[in-house]
Amino acid sequence: MTIDDYLAQGGILTTPSNAPPRYRGELLRLMATFVDSELAGSAGFAEVINDAPSLKARIAASRIVLEKTDHAERVLDLMGTFGADTARYAVHHPWAARLTRDAEIGASRRGSDMRLSVFHSPLQGWIDAVVMNVLMGRAVGIQLQEFSRVSYAPLADVFRAIAPREARHAELGEEGLTRIVATEDGRAAARCSVAFWRPRVAASFGREDSTRFDTLRRFGLRHRTNQELLATWTAEMDARLPTFGLG
Repeated sequence: MTIDDYLAQGGILTTPSNAPPRYRGELLRLMATFVDSELAGSAGFAEVINDAPSLKARIAASRIVLEKTDHAERVLDLMGTFGADTARYAVHHPWAARLTRDAEIGASRRGSDMRLSVFHSPLQGWIDAVVMNVLMGRAVGIQLQEFSRVSYAPLADVFRAIAPREARHAELGEEGLTRIVATEDGRAAARCSVAFWRPRVAASFGREDSTRFDTLRRFGLRHRTNQELLATWTAEMDARLPTFGLG
């Protein structure tokens, strides 16, 4: 049986030496997208820590920044086993760089890193950051469920280990949003942020007509389509946002 047939039948790889070239390329692309998104996300959130309205909120925001950076490092260490230059990776890109607020880029990437498109948009203050964290936190949870099943066992193990902490980030966001919507002004500001971030987070799931999905599924690196993942997230948002008066 060839490696390709083995993977297509649900096989699992455990070391870089077993990975065929095309598989290695797709796996590294997946890992780079996650690492770059975590680093860009944590860098953007770090800039609003001092906008938090209480010490408890600042501690929560700091925890999110710390743990997202740690998650990036864990996956980056695996990239290093495939030959990635981990020593210069973290300082190679301006992770806090953003486009203008009104830039419309859909699902496309800009610049030289692999961050998801949503992380090209800037945060505007504390309420905006909390809303973005709630929406994107749920998206990350869905994506990690998918990635926890990848056919490269060491990476699947890392994703399963960090999934509970990423879920806690989303919970911290919802706790903060609950306090925000307790006032009419806060609820109005949150509605504006939902209108801005919801389509951008939706775009982060990728194109519905992805030409690479069949290859990724054959390699065991994907199981559900972008459209299926987006539908799951949309259903969650349709159920959760009205509980905050934001439906």
